[in-house]
Amino acid sequence: MKIISANWVITCDENNRIIKNGAVVFDDKIIEVDSLLEIEKKYPNIEINKLDKNSVLMPGLINSHVHLEFSSNTTTLKYGNFYSWLNSVIKHREELINKATKELISTKLSRMKKTGTTTIGAISSYSFDIEPCVKSPINTVFFCEVIGSKADMIDTLFADFKNRLNNAKKYASKSFIPAIAIHSPYSVHPFLLRESLNLARNENLAVSAHFLESKEEFDWLHKDEGSFLEFFKNFLNQEKAVSKPMEFLNQFTNIKNLSFTHCVEASERDLEKIKNLGANINHCVTSNRLLNNSKLDLSKLKDIPFTIGTDGLSSNNSLSMFDELRNALMAHYDKNINDFSRMLLKAATINGSRALGLNKGVIENEFDADMISFTLPDEVEDIEDLPMYVILHTKFVDNTIIGGEYV
Repeated sequence: MKIISANWVITCDENNRIIKNGAVVFDDKIIEVDSLLEIEKKYPNIEINKLDKNSVLMPGLINSHVHLEFSSNTTTLKYGNFYSWLNSVIKHREELINKATKELISTKLSRMKKTGTTTIGAISSYSFDIEPCVKSPINTVFFCEVIGSKADMIDTLFADFKNRLNNAKKYASKSFIPAIAIHSPYSVHPFLLRESLNLARNENLAVSAHFLESKEEFDWLHKDEGSFLEFFKNFLNQEKAVSKPMEFLNQFTNIKNLSFTHCVEASERDLEKIKNLGANINHCVTSNRLLNNSKLDLSKLKDIPFTIGTDGLSSNNSLSMFDELRNALMAHYDKNINDFSRMLLKAATINGSRALGLNKGVIENEFDADMISFTLPDEVEDIEDLPMYVILHTKFVDNTIIGGEYV
């Protein structure tokens, strides 16, 4: 049993409780949360790790959607337009993947830990990132991705996907959890979609899918036209989309832990379906800005919870969740800054945990003891301002606790 105390404990619980001069008792799970005064009375014989002045303790950040296999990109890919970006990915894919060595990916994971991330939802197309994820102390929900829209290739593609998933299962543990990713409605044949989701249901695996990320995707899926028509004719000899948006969404019934990523072009009807499926939306604001010059309209989500993801370095300049939170805070300038800061911290903790099917993301009894601490540059006078200042001023953390262990 261990105890840690801070000037501020942000619980990210249902009531947005913040405890001034708080303390947390924990082993691998949270045992008790209260004021330092009460904890000292109750546990007089246990040494307390008392953090420095202006310290903050909160749940570890959960990056619900990240691609690690393109971690070598910096100035190679084109931004500003989704179709231009996609063509540059096709052109440079082999080069970037070869440069994204296990050592490089491990370095990126280490930096993510230093910037407050304790759990990731890793979307893996090839499983080249599996070893670094297994070796990292960061919790990983490892989404083996299925992709392919050509009918004459589906048996081969499905066999490859199952091999990667079965290999991931060999490493399954409390901190490494195999899952399934569906690439997108435009790139996955209905047979692959159906069979992959059947696997997810039978084995109770979390599922994630990209959905309506760009105007180009919208035009292709709804009207079989636009720049995607050129792309599919040139690369796959296809002139019609394999699936319509609602046909795609209708296949995701009875998936317990489900999320859709981006959704910036989703209609109100699409969003209503996503809500009825009990799904979350992974919000990747930086990626959307770089590829589409657009952002998710949060006002349309209503009762759909959203999470925070960095996407990969193929469409971001950072995998830091605090960088992503700052970008989200600035991008959604129509929101009240204090209210939205609280919402963002919960999106990056408890919402991400629920989307991935985990018992994390909140400092509350019986939840996993995944916590981070850091120090603000000065005192905070008004408790209402604290979440905003956390987002604005935190770049690195002082302590990372995962499963009750300092890592």
